[in-house]
Amino acid sequence: MERETALQTMNRGVVDCRDCPRLVDWRESVARNRVRRFHDQVYWGRPVPGFGDPEARLLVVGLAPAAHGANRTGRMFTGDDSGSFLMKALHEAGFANRPSSDASDDGLALHDAYVTSAVRCAPPDNRPSPEEARACARFLHEEIAILQPQVVVALGRFAFDAVRRELKERGLETSSWVFGHGAVAEAGGMTVIASYHPSRQNTQTGRLTPEMLGAIFASARTLLSDKR
Repeated sequence: MERETALQTMNRGVVDCRDCPRLVDWRESVARNRVRRFHDQVYWGRPVPGFGDPEARLLVVGLAPAAHGANRTGRMFTGDDSGSFLMKALHEAGFANRPSSDASDDGLALHDAYVTSAVRCAPPDNRPSPEEARACARFLHEEIAILQPQVVVALGRFAFDAVRRELKERGLETSSWVFGHGAVAEAGGMTVIASYHPSRQNTQTGRLTPEMLGAIFASARTLLSDKR
């Protein structure tokens, strides 16, 4: 209950954040000037907090909300192809109660997993600036402090580097970490597994297949079983 309360307090701060003018302008512009396929929907248009089980031992970290995915629905990895690809893998590994993530009220619940991102606002071209990444780092710092996850899955190099920087700032040794799909690193009793991001660019070209992402979360499940 203490973790849940702490996460709720932190997430209110996430939603209210206006620290990065470029990201504020972009996310709100996308929300006002909706694409045709979502023209009748009200966009979230604010920073997107993480979500999941407050007692999670698994933390999943992505890059940032998608302009017409989480920036529209208000829930991380929800309402786009990346979210569906990710949730299918989480469901198959027993971390989610359903294999898709369509809307914030779709009944999705995560068990022993929490999903977040390195940057909380949808960035133009999916490219946050280094300054924007640094400004947002405090939220990941606080989530890790609250959740104290045993296993972290970093989706993509950007998320992997964000996790590495966070742990380095905690005084942990991360200089030998190298990103690669399936790469595993250890720091401070935490296991970090790297994965390609489930973006359409990766999934539609076959760079990341359902089997590959499924193996990542099967490994996470095994590691968590071993840590009991």
